[in-house]
Amino acid sequence: MPNKLVSLVLTIAVSSIATTALRADPVLKGSDAFGDWQRDKPGTVRLIRPEDLPKPGATASSSNPSRVTARPASAIPQVPAGFKIDLFASGLSGPRIIRTAPNGDIFVAETWQGRIRVLRAADGATKPTVNEVYAGGLSRPFGMAFFPNGDNPQWLYVANTDSVVRFAYRSGDLKATGKPEVVVANLPHGYGHSTRDIVFTPDNKRMLVSVGSAGNAGEGLGRPPEGIEAWARSHALGAAWGSETDRAAVLAFDPDGKNQALYATGIRNCVGLAIQPGSGTPWCSTNERDGRGDNLVPDYVTRVREGAFYGWPWFYIGANEDPAHPGMRPDLKDKVTVPDVLLQAHSASLGLVFYTGSSFPPEYRGDAFAALHGSWNRSKRTGYKVVRIRLKDGVPTGEYEDFVTGFVTGDNEVWGRPVGVTVARDGALLISEDGNGTIWRVSR
Repeated sequence: MPNKLVSLVLTIAVSSIATTALRADPVLKGSDAFGDWQRDKPGTVRLIRPEDLPKPGATASSSNPSRVTARPASAIPQVPAGFKIDLFASGLSGPRIIRTAPNGDIFVAETWQGRIRVLRAADGATKPTVNEVYAGGLSRPFGMAFFPNGDNPQWLYVANTDSVVRFAYRSGDLKATGKPEVVVANLPHGYGHSTRDIVFTPDNKRMLVSVGSAGNAGEGLGRPPEGIEAWARSHALGAAWGSETDRAAVLAFDPDGKNQALYATGIRNCVGLAIQPGSGTPWCSTNERDGRGDNLVPDYVTRVREGAFYGWPWFYIGANEDPAHPGMRPDLKDKVTVPDVLLQAHSASLGLVFYTGSSFPPEYRGDAFAALHGSWNRSKRTGYKVVRIRLKDGVPTGEYEDFVTGFVTGDNEVWGRPVGVTVARDGALLISEDGNGTIWRVSR
C-alpha cells in the first residue's frame, strides 16, 4: 500500500506540473520575439538575447510614423486576466512622466505646456477629486523627484530640458509656494533628445540626471583635437566629445548641484530613471539608435553600474561595432557592458517604475514596469504598450511580458502612446499616455 500511495502521489504531481506547463504561455525567443502590434496581448513573454540580433542592414530602415487619432469611445486598454483598468484622468495636455508623492498625490509633467500638474484621489478611487496646476513657466519639464527620500520631503526637484530646479515642498502642497531655485543651471541641451529624468540615491547623497545624445549615432562626431588616445586617458570610460560632451550619459551631482561627474556613459537616451528598492541600484529605460533595420538596435531596460560604458555610439549590445564607426574605438570593444533586458528595437521605452505595492499578486512585487511609446522606424509597428520586466530574487531574467496593450487601432493609426508609469499609494498602477492626454489606472 505505501508504494502504491507514493506512486499515486507522484502521478498526481507530474500531472499537475504538466497541466501548469500547458497553461503557461511559451516564452518567445529568437526571431519569434521580433513580432509586431498584432501579436501583442497581455501575458505574452519575450526573451531577446545578444546572439539573436541580425546583422546591420538585414532589413531596410523604414520611416513609418503612426497617426494619432481620437480615442474611440469604446477603446479600453487590455490587461491580464484578474486585473481591471479604468480611465483615471482625461483632458490633460500631453501628460508625460508621472510620480507619486509620499502623501499619495500624483504629480504630472505636462512637458510641452511647461508645467507640473497635481492630481489627488482617495485610496481606491478611480477618479481624482483635485486637479491643480502646481507650477508653470518651466522649460520642457520631464523628470521629478522628491527630496530627501522618505515620508517628509522638503523639496520637489524638476528636471527641465536645460536645467534642474527645485521648489520648496510640504506634504499636501497643491501649489508651489515660491519661485523655483536653480540647482543645475546648464544641462547639455539645444538639439537632439530633450528629456531629462532625475532620481536620488537612497542615502540622499547623490542626484542622478539622465541626458540623451544630441544625434542618432554620433554623426559628425569626428575626433577630439588632442586625439582619441589622449582624450581617453583624461576622461571617463567611453565619454564622448564635441557636441556630445556629457550627453548619452547619466550624470551625478550632489543634491545642491555641485561636483558634477559622469556616472555612466554610452547610454544613447536614458529616458526613464528609477531606483530599485532594496538594492538601491539605479536603472535606465533606454532608447537605442535608429537606421539599422527593423530589429536593430534593441531598446533596453538595465541596471546602471557606476563607471560602466554601454556602447553608444561605437558599439551596441556588447562588442557589436556600429557600421558608422568602423575601427574608430578598438580600445572599447571589450569594455562594453551588455544591458540586462533587451526590448524590441524601436519600441521607444520611456517611463520606468518598480512595483512596491501590495494589491497585485505577490510575484509582481519587486518587478518593474516600462512604458513603450511606440515605433516610427520599423516597417511593422511595435511598442505602444506597457511591459512588465521580470526579476528573480532582485535580478533581471532578461524576459519581459506584455502587461497593458490595445493602444493601436490599425497598421497606421494609434490612439495612445504610453509615457509614464507610477505606483499609487493604494497599489494601483497608473499609466500616462500623451496621444489623447489620458491617465489609466490598473488595479485588482
